[in-house]
Amino acid sequence: MHEYSALDEFENGDMDLEERQALRRVAGLSTELQDVSEVEYRQLRLERVVLVGVWTSGTITDAENSLQELRLLAETAGSLVLEGLIQRRQFPDPATYIGSGKALELRDVVETTGADTVICDGELSPGQLRQLEETVKVKVIDRTALILDIFAQHAKSREGKAQVELAQLQYLMPRLRGWGGNLSRQVGGRAAGGVGIGGRGPGETKIELDRRRIRERMAKLRRQIKGMSTSRDTMRHRRQRREVPAVAIAGYTNAGKSSLLNRITGAGVLVEDALFATLDPTVRRARTPEGRVFTIADTVGFVRHLPTQLVEAFRSTLEEVADADLILHVVDGSHPDPEGQLTAVREVFATIEGVGDVPEIVVINKADAADQEVLDRIARRERDSIVVSARTGAGIGELLELIERRMPQLDHEVSLLIPYDRGDLISRAHKEGEVISVDHVGDGTILHARVLPSLHQELERVGKPVERVS
Repeated sequence: MHEYSALDEFENGDMDLEERQALRRVAGLSTELQDVSEVEYRQLRLERVVLVGVWTSGTITDAENSLQELRLLAETAGSLVLEGLIQRRQFPDPATYIGSGKALELRDVVETTGADTVICDGELSPGQLRQLEETVKVKVIDRTALILDIFAQHAKSREGKAQVELAQLQYLMPRLRGWGGNLSRQVGGRAAGGVGIGGRGPGETKIELDRRRIRERMAKLRRQIKGMSTSRDTMRHRRQRREVPAVAIAGYTNAGKSSLLNRITGAGVLVEDALFATLDPTVRRARTPEGRVFTIADTVGFVRHLPTQLVEAFRSTLEEVADADLILHVVDGSHPDPEGQLTAVREVFATIEGVGDVPEIVVINKADAADQEVLDRIARRERDSIVVSARTGAGIGELLELIERRMPQLDHEVSLLIPYDRGDLISRAHKEGEVISVDHVGDGTILHARVLPSLHQELERVGKPVERVS
């Protein structure tokens, strides 16, 4: 096994960080299992943890980068990381993930360090979880459960909380285990309270009852999420009807998406040096250097091996990307493997219908902390790319100019006399188009502007043509 060290200090952002950090998990408190619903649905209260990963392909650097990311995830969840271990194998052991011999070694490490949790860098089957836990004698969780726990901590809106709960239930469903003797307890027969005819017989076992309740809860959550997405769809359709261009910020978690949104719009979105700091999509209005209005949306961050349950649950949120006119794909230029970040995000994009048709600008962020050689390498690899620093503001002006060039073009140039009682059209021209000149005369306002097709039709209907003297 290869060992490596833990713990770099996080730099805190601002905004509602004070509220988030008011109550933090304390290392060393009890992590005994709780019997809440007589099934093994345990809230993760991570404390002193040992990380373990299986290195099946790629270089040792790739394997260490993956475990470093697992460390950041664990720390984001409130854990104290004590040790990181990597096991070289052709494929994970189907019984214990790392093999029976290495599982015994892991137990010795756990005992030596005083850890109370082992986190595996992969998604384990129910059997692997159970057997590894029986060997190491402490709680074992996998990468998927860890990410779900972080999402549960950070979800704030009703829709976000419902999406996370749905993903957690999808993960929990195949991993239900009976709690001691309750596995064989019956609902029918004498356990039904002696109801007589129709009440006898095997009935439902408790675990079957739990599964049925979970299925019913999942169906209810899906209905709720569908209903809650209606308001966002309404706003999106209203923007589309007005033909206000939509830009979506997407990318790897902690790449600086929220910082970029704040820099462009002054939105005041939470910025924290932590993974998945913001989950709920934020839509704000911005202007290009020429004054053209567009909307810009910050979306949930991605990560390698993002749980499929989360992709499914957050599909309505991710549709913001598919419905955009332009994607700003943000990548952390100071990360050890920025190309890996780009690949991981595009793998998720491939699962969302329509994203492949949306133009993309790769925004290489954190230029103030990145190596120039790395920045040049990514810029050569990505044809439509730009280097910026959301922290210092470097490159933001050039980015806005690039956004303006890549947005849908204002195809129609008009020079019309608009009656004074249709000042709403003049206002729309300022908001949605590019106004070249405005001249107020006796009969109305002479408007010279470049506008989109829908506004052009309305202006043509109410306005009178005027000759332009250049």
